Amino acid sequence: MQPRNMDWVVAGKRYCTEESTLLAHDAYWNNNYNWEHEGRNTFLFRTPNGHFFSQHQSLVPGQLDSIRPLTIDEAMHLYHLLGRKEVPFPIAFPYVKVRNA
Repeated sequence: MQPRNMDWVVAGKRYCTEESTLLAHDAYWNNNYNWEHEGRNTFLFRTPNGHFFSQHQSLVPGQLDSIRPLTIDEAMHLYHLLGRKEVPFPIAFPYVKVRNA
């Protein structure tokens, strides 16, 4: 499953998948002949202005696709949870300085 082109306005900000960078997702072949995991997939994006959002897609009847704005901490957490990374962490989060614990 590929992310659908979506254009949403949330709290006065426009989030557009077509103009944003796909950072990570959970759409991968699961050896059961499909890309959709129980009919649902999540995609993480960064806008050209550096804001993060998740796109949630569903094939389940009655469930709608949606976009949710994320804080940088929420985006980093989701990035680590999603199985497929489209870009490495330093490129996905260029302003995050990683330090040793």
